[in-house]
Amino acid sequence: MTKEPEHASTVEIDADYKAKLAHMAGQIADFFKSYPEEQAVHSIADHINQFWSPRMRADFLAACRDGSIHPHPLAGKAIGQIRGGGRKDG
Repeated sequence: MTKEPEHASTVEIDADYKAKLAHMAGQIADFFKSYPEEQAVHSIADHINQFWSPRMRADFLAACRDGSIHPHPLAGKAIGQIRGGGRKDG
């Protein structure tokens, strides 16, 4: 996994870090793209929820929301199933 910037909670997320998150999500999506779409989308979200830290998930979702990254189409469809990294869904 990519190293998270230590200052991410107090300053704007670094563009390179955002690009790395988008790239990693794209790699996961590429792996699952041969699956039926519904299964691929669920599997992408499941992988990200299991293996990414809460901060990585929150930063990825924030970057998708603000339009600073444009994830792989399948990863984009998985966004609604990715936990946001808050305390309840950590």
